[in-house]
Amino acid sequence: MPGLALLRIVVDTNVVFEGLTKQGGASGLIVDAWLAGLMVVCVSNALVYEYSDVLSRKLSAERWRKLKPVLGQLLSVAQYTNIYFSWRPTSPDAGDDLVIDCAMNAGAIVVTSNIRDFQSAKKSLGLRVLTPVQFVEALASGEKS
Repeated sequence: MPGLALLRIVVDTNVVFEGLTKQGGASGLIVDAWLAGLMVVCVSNALVYEYSDVLSRKLSAERWRKLKPVLGQLLSVAQYTNIYFSWRPTSPDAGDDLVIDCAMNAGAIVVTSNIRDFQSAKKSLGLRVLTPVQFVEALASGEKS
């Protein structure tokens, strides 16, 4: 979509997991919108490894075999972000620090089902954090970055 300022987001692992494994819901809509190029999804190398690690551990071998190519499609249309500066530790969960670092370096919004662990980054760094439902509403309203 040339000429349009698309929302820039970083999708937390919990949203990717839910979007790939559950029918319907806001996380599923986010995965569909990601594939359709309706927003710019920013990832870092560390975050990509986190996605793969969590999905491969939490899914059966058969389910992971089926979903791995879908994750590959998502990542092929993602914008890779170099991490030049880290704000660690900011979250009580080290995995969430990967998301925060990516979002801060990319100038992006975090989309997560776990708002609680991002409160410190929201307050101290000014990071914008939305739930999947809030993000889908922003996307549907035509909000731009």
